[in-house]
Amino acid sequence: QVQLVESGGGLVQAGGSLRLSCAASGRTFSTYVMGWFRQAPGKEREFVSAINWSGRTISYKDSVKDRFTISRDNPKNTVYLQMNNLKPEDTAVYYCAADKLLVRVRDTYDPEYWGQGTQVTVSS
Repeated sequence: QVQLVESGGGLVQAGGSLRLSCAASGRTFSTYVMGWFRQAPGKEREFVSAINWSGRTISYKDSVKDRFTISRDNPKNTVYLQMNNLKPEDTAVYYCAADKLLVRVRDTYDPEYWGQGTQVTVSS
């Protein structure tokens, strides 16, 4: 069982930055693929980014590729999402997710574990 707790959301002006954190419980964090998803009001939840256990395999949604950076600190059981040059269309609830398989996070978007979400609001 893995429990995920996100933090770091908030209100920021367009062009600003935020860093989201996701703290995971459990001693096997380093064996999990970690991901970030987001859901805007009235829209489906969408994939944002994923990182494998070693940090060597990373994926991004095209629209965030040059602005967001995912990273992880295995000894701290934490994954991060650094978001720069934020745009109003980035406004959403951001969810952390975890699964043993990269394909379930990055391709089929059905990871086993989810956090409760953190709100990010970008004003224009």
